[in-house]
Amino acid sequence: TGEPAYFRHSLAAARHILDALGLSAADCDWAVFHQPNVRFPASAAAELGFTRDQIAPSMLAGEIGNTYSGSSLLGLSAVLDVATPGQRILQVSFGSGAGSDAFVWTVSDALAERQRLAPQTRDYIARRVAIDYGLYARYRGILHRH
Repeated sequence: TGEPAYFRHSLAAARHILDALGLSAADCDWAVFHQPNVRFPASAAAELGFTRDQIAPSMLAGEIGNTYSGSSLLGLSAVLDVATPGQRILQVSFGSGAGSDAFVWTVSDALAERQRLAPQTRDYIARRVAIDYGLYARYRGILHRH
């Protein structure tokens, strides 16, 4: 098919774990997908029956761009900032050339006390300073001042 590999692999991994556990999208409180862009996780979620509300906390690509394999971990971190004990989270990752892995997490009672021990993921994002290409190139040693 003409779909990108990350789409095929991610959907297959998600379907496999949900089927293996006898779960559906309705049985999960949250879903986190690989985020090479904003469109992919929204499309994957819809195809699997997840609502926009179930993925909203994890959607970070529009704010921070494509963090590649780290995108589902950052999304999971953002979901854990709002999750409550007993909730179920589907997480689907993708690593270039390596395919996808899927996990279903159940939030433990310990989360409530630990959520207060560090800033939330979106707090870290809010602290970032956007840079333009010129400054990036200088940091990377691509451009030099003479």
